[in-house]
Amino acid sequence: MTLLRKIIKRSVGQRASDGAGVRLTRLIGSPEIDMLDPFLLLDCFESDNPDDYIGGFPEHPHRGFETVTYLLAGRMRHKDNAGHEGVIAPGGVQWMTAGRGIVHSEMPEQEDGLLKGFQLWVNLPAKDKMSAPAYQEFSAETIPVENQSDGVIVRVISGQTDEGTVGAVKNTWTHPLYLDISLKAGSSFHQAIPPSHNGFIYVIEGAIEADDAQDMVKAKQLAVLGDGDHVTLRAGTEDSRLLLIAGQRLNEDVARGGPFVMNTRAEVMQAFQDYQNGKF
Repeated sequence: MTLLRKIIKRSVGQRASDGAGVRLTRLIGSPEIDMLDPFLLLDCFESDNPDDYIGGFPEHPHRGFETVTYLLAGRMRHKDNAGHEGVIAPGGVQWMTAGRGIVHSEMPEQEDGLLKGFQLWVNLPAKDKMSAPAYQEFSAETIPVENQSDGVIVRVISGQTDEGTVGAVKNTWTHPLYLDISLKAGSSFHQAIPPSHNGFIYVIEGAIEADDAQDMVKAKQLAVLGDGDHVTLRAGTEDSRLLLIAGQRLNEDVARGGPFVMNTRAEVMQAFQDYQNGKF
């Protein structure tokens, strides 16, 4: 017996600023949606005004979780204190495992034009928070694309679709599903999501109907999915695009301290001390 996931909460997020004055919308990690285990934060940045993004995210540390940067427009250069450096271009993704500690920066590789994308924070299990830092980086050309019937196009960043396409990113900590789905007007998309996972959608363009409800999820809205094992998404009267993201719940205590996410307050304080002592 299957159970269709229904929308249990919607949000347009909260205006915020991070890094060196980058303006963004905080969709997860706000008073409205503090977290959605294992997801700690979701930011959307979108502006063609350089003053909104030119300061970027100068050098800063992380420990205890993963950061996922996915760009739709523009270019971002990232580098870290271990000598790793690269550029994320439109359609590209960087999935960074901060693990026991890393110091990195993310700076716009442009002085004008549109910069648009997302940053997602994914928690790590307690037993793996002190793992070695690691990266998985993929350009738009190397991310699998699935063309379904009715003009449905799915870019598979992580996880596996019902038709068997496997995403570029491999992750056995939270077994995430991260899909970028384009739907023609009136077309539908169906996807199994394990009952052990929390999930949500974010509508980039158009409007989406989920769980056969008539109240559409509109562009720039996030909708949290309730319990179940699959979801059905349908575009309205216009072509639409959305992210479908899900991940396995960790069901562990969470202690946050700025750029560090651990399981106890003592571990957060230790992270600050280790960073100040140059141990990252």
